[in-house]
Amino acid sequence: MPTMSAPLVQVTRGELVESLHRGHIAVVDCRGNVLWQAGDPMYVTYFRSSAKPFQVLPIIESGAVDRFGITERELAVMAASHHGEDCHVEAVMSILGKIGLDESCLKCGVHKPTNPTQAARLAREGIPVTPVFNNCSGKHAGMLAYATHKGYPIDNYVDKESLVQIDMWKAVAEICGLLPEKVVRGVDGCGVVVFGMPIANMAYAYARLACPDMLPERLREPARRVTSAMVEYPEMIGGTLDFGSNLMKNSKGAVFAKGGAEGLFCVGVPKRGIGIAVKIEDGGSRGLQTAVMETLRLLDVVPQETFAEPQTSIVAFVRNCREDVVGEISPCFELAEGNSRLSV
Repeated sequence: MPTMSAPLVQVTRGELVESLHRGHIAVVDCRGNVLWQAGDPMYVTYFRSSAKPFQVLPIIESGAVDRFGITERELAVMAASHHGEDCHVEAVMSILGKIGLDESCLKCGVHKPTNPTQAARLAREGIPVTPVFNNCSGKHAGMLAYATHKGYPIDNYVDKESLVQIDMWKAVAEICGLLPEKVVRGVDGCGVVVFGMPIANMAYAYARLACPDMLPERLREPARRVTSAMVEYPEMIGGTLDFGSNLMKNSKGAVFAKGGAEGLFCVGVPKRGIGIAVKIEDGGSRGLQTAVMETLRLLDVVPQETFAEPQTSIVAFVRNCREDVVGEISPCFELAEGNSRLSV
């Protein structure tokens, strides 16, 4: 069905707007009130990797993290879309060692490290690219820890109807304020289940994670632990070049954040008790940082010096092959006051 997307980011070249990225923004509090919006806050899309912090909650709740002595750094990589840097690979291998498994048990598939320097080094030194370098290997190691602890089969842990994926589906649905059958299940890039829902429910989930006392009692401590790990070790969530990692670092912990594929990004703001979901409708990443940072500026939720850092600036420059500045990538939206409440 057609949706009411809004222009969010414009790309200029000289005096002309050459490209326009449209999308949707939802700002929701921990009671389910849609406070601010752009486009359609009920736009349905997949949660993608922005759901990873919530997939960690049942792992902590089960006792697996404590049983196997998973550290905070390792907990962070379980919620990560990491860039395959040495610190990420070491953390994933450590988790696997603690649960008595090896890399051959990872069923996330193979791709080159998303950090280009690391990818070039592996190619130069002839080091084979294996599943541990996959940006979802931390999540998969966490799922293997969960399966091992629960006594579930590990050979089919990625399958849609496996016990691991059913538990993850129910956990994500609960914290998003939805019945499981209201969540559309697809297959993510790494082979496990991915969850489709309105972006307002994604923002609501981040708001609840930011206000753990509003969660069911059994989830409060797991929520505190996963957000603490994200803020304490932001480099483990993405990497040295990752926008989300640098946002958490540069904002001095004012927010926790996690991006997802196809132009999705979510933020939790503990001091305000709100969650934010931004979706670029065309799925591209070019305008995502601009849209997210402008939203944070409009809401006044991060220190002003955050915007002065190149990794977390609002405006980016368009340069030609001579490195001349010939245009800008800049925001072109305002937030409208929300007028709805989720049925949660």
